[in-house]
Amino acid sequence: MKIGICPGSFDPVTLGHIDIIERATKIFDKVIVAVLNNPSKQTSFTVQERIGLMQRATAHIPQVKVDFFEGLLADYTRLCGGAAIVRGLRAVSDFEYEFQMALTNQKLNKNMETVFLTSNSDNMFLSSSVVKDIARFGGDISTLVPTSILKDIQLRLCNKNNGMEEDVNESGNC
Repeated sequence: MKIGICPGSFDPVTLGHIDIIERATKIFDKVIVAVLNNPSKQTSFTVQERIGLMQRATAHIPQVKVDFFEGLLADYTRLCGGAAIVRGLRAVSDFEYEFQMALTNQKLNKNMETVFLTSNSDNMFLSSSVVKDIARFGGDISTLVPTSILKDIQLRLCNKNNGMEEDVNESGNC
């Protein structure tokens, strides 16, 4: 069984993440979405919340398992029996960093490859940071995140808009 590992912070999950995960399942028999627990990184959602959001966002994909990891991705991939790390590339600017990480991971785990999937053109601009910024300022994020977790993201991020409480509505706006 070929296992692909899709690592990331997923803070929060976007439709870009889901697109890469769905496409990875066409290449691998099983895809483990590995949520990074990095205590030194400030996140909007706890690792347990991000795991729960990802589980709900990928519930429609039977060959996906959601897990978390700390430490070196190369070690985690080895422990899981992963054949490859799957990384999404939005633009050429992403490639330099991802290429460096791929070489580093391969140095640490010679049996592992990195597979790069280019973003769907609809998602090339999309990142968790973009979603957070739009949500914090009351913008519509309904076309940027999975419907199954939209309310959770809005409730967490919309209330941070200049310290004022905002109501969340069905349109995806605060």
